Amino acid sequence: MDQEGYHTVGKEMLTVTDTRTGRTYELPVERDTIRAIDLRRIKVNESDFGLMSYDPGFTNTASCKSYITFVDGANGFLRYRGYPIEQLALNASFLEVAYLIFYGEMPTSAETDDWTSNVVQRMGAQDHIASILNGFPRDSRPMTMFVSLIAALSTCYEDSQDVQSEAARLLHVYRLVAQAPTLAAMGYRHANGLPYNRPVDNLSYSANFLRMAFASSENEYQHHPTLERALDTLFILHADHEQNCSTSTMRAIGSGLADPYCAAAGAAAALSGPLHGGANEAVIRMLNEIGSIENVHAYIKRVKTGDVRLMGFGHRVYKNYDPRARIIKRISEEVFDVVGHNPLIDCAMELERIALEDDYFVSRKLYPNVDFYSGIIYEAIGLPASMFTVMFAIARTVGWLSQWNELMQDSEQRITRPRQIYLGADKRDLSP
Repeated sequence: MDQEGYHTVGKEMLTVTDTRTGRTYELPVERDTIRAIDLRRIKVNESDFGLMSYDPGFTNTASCKSYITFVDGANGFLRYRGYPIEQLALNASFLEVAYLIFYGEMPTSAETDDWTSNVVQRMGAQDHIASILNGFPRDSRPMTMFVSLIAALSTCYEDSQDVQSEAARLLHVYRLVAQAPTLAAMGYRHANGLPYNRPVDNLSYSANFLRMAFASSENEYQHHPTLERALDTLFILHADHEQNCSTSTMRAIGSGLADPYCAAAGAAAALSGPLHGGANEAVIRMLNEIGSIENVHAYIKRVKTGDVRLMGFGHRVYKNYDPRARIIKRISEEVFDVVGHNPLIDCAMELERIALEDDYFVSRKLYPNVDFYSGIIYEAIGLPASMFTVMFAIARTVGWLSQWNELMQDSEQRITRPRQIYLGADKRDLSP
């Protein structure tokens, strides 16, 4: 037992000496982590609030314990529930991976059928959702419309506020996973002045989105299996990614027991920012600016002088090649075999070749990330750059909901309420 009366026998400990007072503290260490609340014991005198950590952007703060996703940025791997992303992208469908992320195990054939049925049969949008969408100007940002419609789903269900019941939470998950591609497709059709297409039960999740977005009429649509599989794989790659900005937002909103529709809308709003979900739009703009493979070297020179940025390279977490980028690069070749060659892919591959060989980029650990090739594929499928982040949101809805459901079952979690370091004025009196 240390001088503060805490039991320490058998535990890994961190010894901290406060030079202000000369006191020594033993802080328990678990999984290379100390509990921030233990810092509160460190005080100059008993009237002090106690020591806090200062961590802008929470770059070195663990806000939760999670069993869902693990990213090793140094070695460049991503695992859902222990399964490498490469194996899932090659061997599973998106809805199978969604089941895995939510439940923790891959589904049996019967569980896949039941899960898929429960999602697909709920893909149709209610009438008043279309009325809300019709109130938006045609030139509204698709992501802004998506955020609004996700929040509006809260008005569709009488049990939307029930978050304590496990059965109710599962219904919310079915509805949100089902509705995300429908609302995205409706936003795309609205922006283009086209009537909405309803989903059908005999198509897959991804094929339904393609049909709802691109079918000229509800009775005339044939999807290409390569494009369907490419979209399904992109959804798998974007499904979850630890405690990123939007996922942390989902957990923060959910911690106040807000309904999951509003929480997911908040998460989608966080994703809409260019520093989070908008990176693949920036890649397409960069590639269009370069124009052709002959201009790549000149652009690289401008990157080195600081005139422009190399978009789609580098990552907050990955300091190695993003494993998702390798998968997307392979998919892009399959897609272009179907839709025809796009010169932008030549620019992208030349940029990648130079960046992986040039010491300027290698020394800075600037490897291609998931955004580098994903936008090229979305564009090849027929989607404008303004829809790229919406597509990201469709997939990430699964991760948001799984993280939210985990939060709701975590007895250690409390309503999110970070501290601050106050730098404002001291008490002062207002003159009459």
